[in-house]
Amino acid sequence: VLDEVVDRRAGTNFKQIAGLDGTKQVLQEALVFPSLRPDLFKGIRAPPRGVLLFGPPGNGKTLLAKAVASEMNCTFFHLSTSLIQQKYVGDSEKVVRTVFTLAEQMQPSVIFFDEVDGILLARRGNDASWVRSLKSELLTRMDGFETNHDARLLVIGATNRPQELDDAAIRRFTRRFYIPLPDME
Repeated sequence: VLDEVVDRRAGTNFKQIAGLDGTKQVLQEALVFPSLRPDLFKGIRAPPRGVLLFGPPGNGKTLLAKAVASEMNCTFFHLSTSLIQQKYVGDSEKVVRTVFTLAEQMQPSVIFFDEVDGILLARRGNDASWVRSLKSELLTRMDGFETNHDARLLVIGATNRPQELDDAAIRRFTRRFYIPLPDME
């Protein structure tokens, strides 16, 4: 999992991202500053534990997530739907469990789910049992670290289709940021 998931390339910072100045400022105020000065951001001012980045494809959602992790000096776990959906029954849940366990051990950490709508689509009656099990495992893990106030973990999800996400998943992504179309810069 460490070879596939942990992004060890050179860090990206907000200065390297052209445009999106308003979005970068909001992300910095909501996520980066609280991680650098946790003593000032407690109680009601505590930073969110789940963040959803949404907007049209190709607007830099993944790049912004990498920049947030780099600015926060965090270990960056990059998960894609294809990595999580495994061939054998139960392996997908093991991957999710392993990633969250490693993220807790390597704190501070950012777990980034690229195209999270591929995993957390709204529940339907005809979902396969492994799909329900995977959703339950992921939502349970997100709940588990939400209750541990000392954990320095952040889950970021990126999607092009937020309207198709499961209601329970949307509740766990307590802050949602729209990533607009690129400007002229």
